[in-house]
Amino acid sequence: MDVSVQTMDDNKIKAEVTLDAKTVDAKIDAIYKDYAKRYNFPGFRRGRAPRPVIDNAVGREAILATATEELINEAYPLVVEQEKLYPVASPDFGEPSTAESGKPLSFEFTLAVKPVFELSSYDPVEIEVPKAEPTEKEVDSQIDALREHYKSYASADEGAVLENTNSAEINVVATKSDGEEIKSLSGDQPFFALGIGLYSESFDEHVKGMKVGEKRSFKIDVPKDEQAVYFADLTGEEVSFEVTVKAIQEEKLPELTDEWVKETLQMDSVEDLRKNVAESIERQVEQFLPQIKENACARVLVERFDDEVPESMVEQAESTLLQDFFTQLQSQGMSFDTYLKSRSITSEQFKEDVKKQAADQAAEELALEAWAHHAGIEVTDEDVSEEFAKAGLEDPKKTEEEWRRTGRLYMIREGILRAKAMENVIDTAKITEVEFDPDQAKE
Repeated sequence: MDVSVQTMDDNKIKAEVTLDAKTVDAKIDAIYKDYAKRYNFPGFRRGRAPRPVIDNAVGREAILATATEELINEAYPLVVEQEKLYPVASPDFGEPSTAESGKPLSFEFTLAVKPVFELSSYDPVEIEVPKAEPTEKEVDSQIDALREHYKSYASADEGAVLENTNSAEINVVATKSDGEEIKSLSGDQPFFALGIGLYSESFDEHVKGMKVGEKRSFKIDVPKDEQAVYFADLTGEEVSFEVTVKAIQEEKLPELTDEWVKETLQMDSVEDLRKNVAESIERQVEQFLPQIKENACARVLVERFDDEVPESMVEQAESTLLQDFFTQLQSQGMSFDTYLKSRSITSEQFKEDVKKQAADQAAEELALEAWAHHAGIEVTDEDVSEEFAKAGLEDPKKTEEEWRRTGRLYMIREGILRAKAMENVIDTAKITEVEFDPDQAKE
């Protein structure tokens, strides 16, 4: 197979391919044999019909057309691998000539390939990562979260009002504009808290500040995109409310004492708890530190990527993200509508978020590839074979050959190239260890 590749505008290449006459004849012969075995021809045993008989039955043009299609489809992936091309779209073969016995077959195709971009800087990146040894503030934050898990509720003092730090027992009477009671919204709510999405933000604003025994009446126009649990079937309607606060409860966190630690957590003392929490934080930091470094380095590289990401790459990344998302959703037995309601977002917001993720992912990939190109990082055939060997496949060599035959090895090469680039970025990075601030993480 002879191949010549010419670079064109708009990140496209034009490849001219010539298959020798021996390859063409072998394919035509294989097609004839296949037809002879697959169909019954009167007067001949299956697989024994001569070419003239097959030509008379199905047409020689059909045989040659099939041979041409198979030759091109088999050659294209080999060209992609041989020339180390990175397609971002399907090839355009135009109108190829038809294969003929005893003659070579030439065809050409144009292909959009991944462009090579440049970063604004290739200086070592500077990142900050949390120290392995936790601070007292980190330990305090973890213990506070633990106490929050064991919190209890007690009746609030006289004069207390409903606010973000407590909960209430309320009675709700909800009616439509025609006076019909809405049973799904009405009745006693033994545990109501602001901001939990039980009713809506507008509802919360109306009842905020109420005292025990107080009654308030108000109306709400339910927005068409309302995602609150109890408003699912009332979007676009006006709802009248009469709310009475029957009781208010305040959160009570357990006092951090040796006795509480022994009784609840089965540890010897508060000191023992703090030591245990500190060791847990250290293990977490150690476990997630490689990913933290990668994420931080990737953010810096993307900031140095000033070009426009090709739309075809964004669409490809978006398609992959959606496929992975719906596969995971199906495995969890959750419907798309249920997912949207659980996140309090609309389908349009979901689409925008996925598109942004796809654009960010594509930009990160191009930035890493730009770094690899600048650093002279390459992917060898041995690297590719090792990747298949590490995958734990039953027959790595057979799978690799299948990927080569179908023209998909470039995807493996891309992944290895980006992994090598990231390793190089981290190895050369200027890394500063800083104390992790739990308060900043909550903002």
